[in-house]
Amino acid sequence: MIVLSVGMPRAGSAWHYNLIHDLMKTTGCADAHDIREKYGLNKILTEVNSNIGVLSARRLGMVSVPALLGNTFVIKAHAGPTNASRLLSTVGLLRITYIYRDPRDAMLSAYDFGQRALAKGQPNAFSHLSDFEKCADFMMQYVHVWEKWMDEKNVLIARYEELLTNYDEESAKLVNYLKLDGNMLAVRAVIEQYRPGANDGQSGLHFFKGKIGRFREAYHDAQKQVLKEKLAKYLPRMGYEAE
Repeated sequence: MIVLSVGMPRAGSAWHYNLIHDLMKTTGCADAHDIREKYGLNKILTEVNSNIGVLSARRLGMVSVPALLGNTFVIKAHAGPTNASRLLSTVGLLRITYIYRDPRDAMLSAYDFGQRALAKGQPNAFSHLSDFEKCADFMMQYVHVWEKWMDEKNVLIARYEELLTNYDEESAKLVNYLKLDGNMLAVRAVIEQYRPGANDGQSGLHFFKGKIGRFREAYHDAQKQVLKEKLAKYLPRMGYEAE
């Protein structure tokens, strides 16, 4: 089985992936890094968190080979659902989680993260977001991806803000969805390891500020009005107030 951890960029997706990855490791399942080496999937599962990229039939077919051979492992994506992902989910080969965040905070985080990397001379996937308009256009793509995931069946949906402020309940939902024993000491240890504030310096969580509602201070009134108009039909459905 493949556990697919999908997330809106800069929405705690690395945190969510690592939590899921380490929870699944308590079952003795394979590490995705080992899977991609053993089965020659380095060009399919990339980056630190084994990101599959688009959920195409070809890519999912290739990562399904080790799963069909009895391996269980966790991979990551930011892409939207496809017919191939639906098929694998329906037959039980793919178990999917999706996490999102207030897109106004997510786009601000993407800009900050990209510009910090640029200042260090190490540009990343967000460094091209050089102004407000580019950030807004970039994030709207992922709002549309969010909309598609919300229409999917058999997907565990999480919000970054709820995971941050109501961690016990949200982590319990995740443990239940993954069909793990929440009373196991190893499972409890992982949950505590990833508790907000417990280990902020841990590598791979991609935290920098992570503040809820930071966009209110960072954007001026005209920019907030633009976002209000662009996101008017989405924010209430996502659980946020249009301001």
